[in-house]
Amino acid sequence: MQSMLRRWLAHPLTAGLDLDDPATTELRRQIIRSKPFLKAIYDEWYSLLAAQLPNINGPVLELGSGAGYLPQFLDNVITSEVFFCSGVSLVANAQELPIATDSLRAIAFTDVLHHIPNVRDFFCEAIRCLRPGGKILMIEPWVSRWSHFVYTHFHHELFSVDAKEWTFPSHGPLSGANGALPWIVFQRDRRAFELEFPELRIELIRPLMPFRYLLSGGVSMRTLMPPFTQPFWRLADGVFKDQGMFALISLVRK
Repeated sequence: MQSMLRRWLAHPLTAGLDLDDPATTELRRQIIRSKPFLKAIYDEWYSLLAAQLPNINGPVLELGSGAGYLPQFLDNVITSEVFFCSGVSLVANAQELPIATDSLRAIAFTDVLHHIPNVRDFFCEAIRCLRPGGKILMIEPWVSRWSHFVYTHFHHELFSVDAKEWTFPSHGPLSGANGALPWIVFQRDRRAFELEFPELRIELIRPLMPFRYLLSGGVSMRTLMPPFTQPFWRLADGVFKDQGMFALISLVRK
């Protein structure tokens, strides 16, 4: 029943496509811009990331830029992706960044951390590349009772809250994932993270959007609500924010 529902709701442009094909990422950029409900969510996400930027100099490195448009909200952004895409200035793996030491104001991204097979390597690289006071800013899937139900029953990615390690098998740059990984690292295993990476301070974890992203259909499903209902669902998101499907997370390099 769940698989039939997913097939029925699948967006016609990306249904059945290979997630690791750069052409799929190009199509997702088109989808975001063509769905007003979803684009309003991305606008809000980018505004939230921009509001958390530290007051220091330097460029902002965006990871996973292929489908997005963060430079419309920020100046001096280095856009990057794990494979070549149009409009991206740097092909880079987050676990081995071709970026000068102590050079970045921030590293920002949406829905990227839970696709990095070894986040320890990324944190080490981020510490190296960020200037003192620089930040890692992200919006990532989060664990709540509601989100756990949705992600485990209606989403194609692995969502394992019981994973013992911060790693997962990498089948491809986008198909490999554990959607629960940000919660595991920053909530469940927070003390272990703080001991292993004392150079990084968890400044903010703010759960977001229990309903709106789901109703938008994201980049892989059809929109379930018309755009004019967004103010109502924004209000509902605020009331039930503790059940958020995502979280805004800010880490500061000490």
